[in-house]
Amino acid sequence: MYLVGLTGGIGSGKSTVARRLTELGVPVIDADRVAREIVEPGEPALDALVEHFGPQILRDDGGLDRSGLAAVVFADDEARHALDRLMHPRIAARIAERIAALVAGVEGGVPPLVVVDHPLLIETGQQGRFDAVVVVVAPEELRVRRLVEQRGLEEADARARIAVQCSDADRHRVASHVVDNRGGVEQLVAATDRLHEELLADAAEHH
Repeated sequence: MYLVGLTGGIGSGKSTVARRLTELGVPVIDADRVAREIVEPGEPALDALVEHFGPQILRDDGGLDRSGLAAVVFADDEARHALDRLMHPRIAARIAERIAALVAGVEGGVPPLVVVDHPLLIETGQQGRFDAVVVVVAPEELRVRRLVEQRGLEEADARARIAVQCSDADRHRVASHVVDNRGGVEQLVAATDRLHEELLADAAEHH
């Protein structure tokens, strides 16, 4: 099985690439979804967060108050690093479990290709775990415009979110495949279809 890491900065179009790969039948493990799963009530990660940050990060129903936690960590580097230390190893472990299940053929045969969609793949130093790393890139001004127009962010907020992620230059350095998304959705889907064929060819060769 050929393991592919998919990453890209906020507003780059990475989610569209992941969605298209899913449509093409590729199992895609979404790190953001895993991050949400592991802080459900009863999960050890939620207990660890409460132990560190205090019960004020919980809603009345015992679930995680995401906006409350975000308010605590976004303005405080030390708190953000603590959150990363608590979360990233647990996210990586849960993703590894999903990959192991796919390798074991639990869901009906081993797929030739598995993609892990991870916005912080490079920031968390995990690029070495993959056979290939796909990076989706777009010019920063275009990304800011998309975040403002499509997600309703304030421009300053969009720029702040881009600033805390690594640069496209850093992403280029570890990429085996780069998808340039300065065009429209149709062009990105077509580029993803070509990428899919390349990755299948790489997987066959690797095998």
